[in-house]
Amino acid sequence: MVVDDHPMWRDAVARDLTEAGFDVVATAGDGEQAVRRALAAAPEVLVLDLNLPVKPGVQVCKELVGGRDGGPKVLVLSASGEHADVLEAVKSGATGYLLKSASTEELTDAVRRTALGDPVFTPGLAGLVLGEYRRLASEPAPAAGPGEPDAPRLTERETEVLRLVAKGLSYKQIAERLVISHRTVQNHVQNTLGKLQLHNRVELVRYAIERGLDDA
Repeated sequence: MVVDDHPMWRDAVARDLTEAGFDVVATAGDGEQAVRRALAAAPEVLVLDLNLPVKPGVQVCKELVGGRDGGPKVLVLSASGEHADVLEAVKSGATGYLLKSASTEELTDAVRRTALGDPVFTPGLAGLVLGEYRRLASEPAPAAGPGEPDAPRLTERETEVLRLVAKGLSYKQIAERLVISHRTVQNHVQNTLGKLQLHNRVELVRYAIERGLDDA
């Protein structure tokens, strides 16, 4: 699904993605419309502009990511490379952030990787985001309520994958490092998310860094 308030840009992105073999299930021109249509069309990936009328992109992201059915993975496609905008998008649950200056090839590659759960960032922004993960992890986490069980135990392999996720490696890099398939890495991450009752990679990285796994 493509969300942008400029019709020509929105149509061009949708056309480029369709020509690259993607199924564009919906488009939207403002934030309210985006949430409504995304809930109806259930896209796997949402290509989202931040600067939207009616409801800003970060709010759209917050409302759709990690919902009852997990929600779409969000790739922000923005004209702004401001650090504050990038970090706000990540905190809202976006998987990746690409500038509108990206080529069609970079966009289609980013959508493919986003669908796989890999974080995709315009060069120079990945380090900034990892730093923000660490800052978030330094904030006190909510205490477990009465009667809540302790965190479930992860297998040795799940912990190993989680440690590499926390270090900022992509699923492809993790697969190469551990000499396992990309699909196996995805399965380990999904199992870990389920066990820990987390919704997305942002929450997963925060969990890992809180436990010092990024330094292990």
